[in-house]
Amino acid sequence: MSIEASDGLPTLTAENAVARIHLNRPRQHNRFEPADVEAIAAMLDEIERDRSVRVLVVTASGPSFSAGFNIGSIGSAGSYEQAFAFNRLCDRLEDLRMPTICALNGSVYGGATDFALACDLRIGVRGSQMMMPPGRLGIQYGYGGLRRYVERLGLPAAQRLFLTAETIDAETMLALGFLGELVPPDALAGRVDALAAAVAARAPDAVRGLKASLNAIARGRADPDEIHDRFVTAFTTPNAQEGLRAWKEKRLPRFTDDECVNPVGGVSRDWKN
Repeated sequence: MSIEASDGLPTLTAENAVARIHLNRPRQHNRFEPADVEAIAAMLDEIERDRSVRVLVVTASGPSFSAGFNIGSIGSAGSYEQAFAFNRLCDRLEDLRMPTICALNGSVYGGATDFALACDLRIGVRGSQMMMPPGRLGIQYGYGGLRRYVERLGLPAAQRLFLTAETIDAETMLALGFLGELVPPDALAGRVDALAAAVAARAPDAVRGLKASLNAIARGRADPDEIHDRFVTAFTTPNAQEGLRAWKEKRLPRFTDDECVNPVGGVSRDWKN
C-alpha cells in the first residue's frame, strides 16, 4: 500500500485485516489540529464497526511523528474544549477493541506522546527524540494522559518526563519503556508490517479479550471473576478448538471472527478525506 504524503487531514486505509491511520501534515511536523482530532475520532468509529479489521497501525509522513496538539490556539476561544477533545481522542484510541501499533517514524512531543502511549505497541527509529512540555508552558495535563504515563512507564519515569520537561533520545525512550522496539529508519516499515501481520493472524476474539483484561488490570479496575469467566468460556469457542487442534497437528491455525462478514485477506478499502 502506498499513501502519498501531503499537508492535510489524516487518511485511513485498510487491507488484509490491517487498518492504517496516517498523519499528513509533515511541514507542521504533523501537529494535531482540531480538524485532525475530529477526523481521527470518526475513523476510530469506522474501524470499530468494521469487524474485519484485526489491528490498527498509526504512523506519519515526514521526519517527525508529531509535534503534538497545536498549542498555539491555547487561550483562544474554544481552545479548552479542543484540548479536551484531544484528551478524549487518546482515551478512545486506548479503548479501541483491537490491538494498536504506533509506528513512530521520528520525534514525538507533547500530547502526541500521550497519543502514542494510548497504543498497545510502539516502535521507534534511531535518532528520534521525545519531550513532554507542560512544566515549561506553565500548564497542567489531563487525567487520562497522566494515568497512561504512570501505568505504562511507572511513576519515576512519569515524574522525570513531566517535572523536568527534558528532551530524551531514542535509547532513553527504549530504556524507559516508551518504546518497545528501536529500529533503523529504513527498517521501520518492514518491522511494522511483520508485527501487524503477526497480530492479525492471532485469534481475534482471544486478542480482544486479552487486551481488555490487561488494560483493566493496569488501571486497577479488574474484576477477577469476570476475567476468570472469560478464561473459562474461551475454551468453548471455535477459535480455541481450532487453535488447539492446529497445535496438535503442527500446522498454522485458521482463525475466524464470527462477527466478521469478510474472511481475513478479503478486505481492501480506502477511506480518504
